[in-house]
Amino acid sequence: MTAQTLQKIVGSAGFAFVAAITIVIMAFISFIIAEPQVGHSQVDRTFYIRQTITDETTFLVDPTDVTMDGDISGITGGNSTGTSQFVIQSNNATGYLVSIEFEDNAGLYAMRGDTTGSQGIRDYENDVANEPSFGFATSSDAAVFAYTVSATTTTDLDDSFVNNGANACNEPVGGSPDYTEDICWKAPTSTDGLPYNIIDRGSSAITGATSTIKFRVHVPPNASPVPTAETYTATATLSLITQ
Repeated sequence: MTAQTLQKIVGSAGFAFVAAITIVIMAFISFIIAEPQVGHSQVDRTFYIRQTITDETTFLVDPTDVTMDGDISGITGGNSTGTSQFVIQSNNATGYLVSIEFEDNAGLYAMRGDTTGSQGIRDYENDVANEPSFGFATSSDAAVFAYTVSATTTTDLDDSFVNNGANACNEPVGGSPDYTEDICWKAPTSTDGLPYNIIDRGSSAITGATSTIKFRVHVPPNASPVPTAETYTATATLSLITQ
């Protein structure tokens, strides 16, 4: 091998070595330049955080027991009234119903004598097709027991206790409702023996909604039968149901 040939071989090897080194350096530089881009690539993942809020509809103030506002003479007769007030609090957006049910709800004597069980005070008899009557009127000589309902927010009343301003209760939707109190009187019984709706609210009552039930006992002069001289008691239950 001549010196000239050896020189060519050495030169080619050196060139190859330099070329290889150059390629490695260029690759390294390319990696350094590209690496920040790789390090900042973005992949999104969406997730949810849920919290359930439960309905809370309750009696903020329970209905109170009632002592009528005066005694009534059993023979000469008279009238007496008493009220029970309650407050409902609810966060239910669609509102609630309140119904009332009396013991002996399908009978004729919700109010009975405490001592003898006397039935001297009958249930009010002037309901019209299981709806309250317009005005308080009696068609018999018997002593009678009735109730009516009012509400601070008048539209909370069930339509049964809303009158038309003329001569009828159970004001139909779309009419001209009159919310005057003590107009629509109801017997403590219902013809189907079921609880009777008195409040029908279609919205929440966050701070509380107040309603009042007024009771009335009427004893005509020389009632027939004459009520026995004793205290009479009626037992009622209010049920609260969300809409």
